[in-house]
Amino acid sequence: MPYTLIKPMTEEYQVYLRDESRTIGRAEAIAFVRNEAELAVVLAKAHADGTPVTLQGARTGLAAAAVPNGGLVINLMRMDRVTGLRRDAEGRFYIRLQPGVILSQLNKRIADKRFDTTGWDDSALAAYAAFKEAPEQFFTPDPTESSCSIGGMVACNASGARSYRYGPVREHVSALRLMLTDGQILTIDRGQVFARGRRLTLTTDQGRRLDIRLPDYTMPRTKNASGYYVKDDMDAIDLIIGSDGTLGVITQIEVALQPLPGAIWGAACFFERESQAIDFVIKVRQELDQVGALEFFDARCLKLLRTARAENPAFGGLPAIPEQRTCIYVELHCADEQEAARRLFGLGEMMTACGGDERDTWVCRTVFDRDKLIFFRHAAPECVNMIIDQRKKRDPVITKLGTDMAVPDRHLKEVMAMYHRDLEALGLEYAIWGHVGNNHVHVNVLPRTAEEHGRTKALYLEWAKTISQLGGSVSAEHGVGKLKAGFLRVMYGDDAISQMTALKRAFDPKGLLGVGNLFAPEGEGR
Repeated sequence: MPYTLIKPMTEEYQVYLRDESRTIGRAEAIAFVRNEAELAVVLAKAHADGTPVTLQGARTGLAAAAVPNGGLVINLMRMDRVTGLRRDAEGRFYIRLQPGVILSQLNKRIADKRFDTTGWDDSALAAYAAFKEAPEQFFTPDPTESSCSIGGMVACNASGARSYRYGPVREHVSALRLMLTDGQILTIDRGQVFARGRRLTLTTDQGRRLDIRLPDYTMPRTKNASGYYVKDDMDAIDLIIGSDGTLGVITQIEVALQPLPGAIWGAACFFERESQAIDFVIKVRQELDQVGALEFFDARCLKLLRTARAENPAFGGLPAIPEQRTCIYVELHCADEQEAARRLFGLGEMMTACGGDERDTWVCRTVFDRDKLIFFRHAAPECVNMIIDQRKKRDPVITKLGTDMAVPDRHLKEVMAMYHRDLEALGLEYAIWGHVGNNHVHVNVLPRTAEEHGRTKALYLEWAKTISQLGGSVSAEHGVGKLKAGFLRVMYGDDAISQMTALKRAFDPKGLLGVGNLFAPEGEGR
């Protein structure tokens, strides 16, 4: 197979130098591969030449992991086939797919129960027949950007609103195939290979043995996508998930489905004071088990949405937003509508107990109504993106700046007060929203000048120090990529970074993959 798969990075490919972080990188060449055979050819050339390689999916990430730092880009979006279906002894279904499959398309195929079965073996076809007769299923991870690729989700251990109930993508990945830079393949099934303490041995399909010393740091007991996942006696597959494209190229993934709840209802609950809303969140967490998602929108976020609805036709579909200062979105996942109605009534009582009024709610009971609330949830980042894009035209230094930090439950009120206090002291324009059920909100600053941009980055670094001291994580769902490498060093320290780079060398001895992801090149080995 010729090396014509590798194309010069000409003007027509410039879009592949950026992602949703609004960061722009550089590269000399790009390759679009369709299968493992083509990928092996491209990697062989890069390996022989010592060319750095950046892996890409749909480029929806917010940490610049897919933004190249020189060398070759390998885009995996043409590896987009669903390759099979499996049913285990307990009746649970698993889908096998390539990394370029788009989340929204996968969800539609699952809902419609329609797949292209070309090339599927007999066991996969039998599982598909059972799947078509089974109750409705769903894939639970739901990042805000549903145009993301499944490979990208696995690379950063993505999650979304429903991770409050179901956990991040890691908990739903049952098998992987990983191609190393020398073309050898690791096939890893969950439950098959475990570390012994902090020692892990893996063997490629071709027989090469990898002896890996896992770093000795302790991960925080919070929602976390910060650096390599390591712990005593861990399942080997968990090391690959969330590794930000630094260990190998994921070429196949198997993910677990689960039955769709009988009733999914949503309620947007509005409060006059943010303190009331936070008390409500704590009460819901303590007293209600059937919550699928628990989301937060502060007063500035709601103001952005009101303005967008009034001034931009693209946001005309937003419902009229009350003047209250804070909104908590609660999504109920129940066995049936009778149970959902009981839980909704209880939600109203909790609102009243926290100083709210149950009449100040939007309730959705149908898919159509729920889609309107999903639009409401997703409109906030779109508003910020539009504002930042306009300001970037005036000053190219300006980029999107949003946090992705999480803390243990007991520190929620403390960090929310810190965010508001520090931002107001600096006079910065901001909006806060996100996954408050996991104490994980996104603080989005909208810098108006390069000077404000610089002050915000310095502030975020100080917050990273505080969050780490509180036992939190500097990245809860977006991964570290290139933008948070400094935060990762703050969170774990220099020794841990050195141990991570040693782990990376066991997989990638030449240091070609994901240069700049997790740690800056000059930080390797320090």
